[in-house]
Amino acid sequence: MASRVEVVLASGNVHKHRELNALLEPLGFPLVFGPERLALEVDESGRTYAANALIKACAWSRALGMPALADDSGLEVEELGWRPGLFSSRVAPTDEKRIDWLLERMQGKTRRTARFVACLAMVLPTGSGTGVLLAEGICRGSIALEAAGCAGFGYDPVFIPHGEQRTFAELGEKVKSRISHRAVASRGLRDLLKTPSMVESLSVRFCETD
Repeated sequence: MASRVEVVLASGNVHKHRELNALLEPLGFPLVFGPERLALEVDESGRTYAANALIKACAWSRALGMPALADDSGLEVEELGWRPGLFSSRVAPTDEKRIDWLLERMQGKTRRTARFVACLAMVLPTGSGTGVLLAEGICRGSIALEAAGCAGFGYDPVFIPHGEQRTFAELGEKVKSRISHRAVASRGLRDLLKTPSMVESLSVRFCETD
């Protein structure tokens, strides 16, 4: 993949753009924040993280005629039947209210096992179709008794990664960039993109997501 090729991030989340831009910096391409190029709403109707990531990446790639990267991620809590999962960003309108939603349901619970899951999908238009790359990352941990810390975003103030005593929001970006679900997925994507022949060989039907 040429270093001068631009890739659009299929997201309106400025926090994800900043995080992924830093995680994928070794690849050497500019990661363009989607809303700077286009106003686009995409219906995330998939039944898996991979399907939703592909839906978003395909829509933005089609609309702009350029490579697109999308992330779909969620927090899964064992005590809640691994919810909210795919609906992590939809249980309430703001990060603060989502955290309140979670802590309210975890009151009095002693089993607090949880995991963050992320799937990255990159769509690469080619002369013979579209190349699709997928990489997934998981970060295991637990839910804190109360929110703590001011770094990060989303559920970071209530997620304690395995082996740590503090939340992601307390640990900060340096630690998160090593062990988070998005960091793991980004390393997987970087490995896939190290070999140009692998990208070239991934010509598939345009964005099959079923």
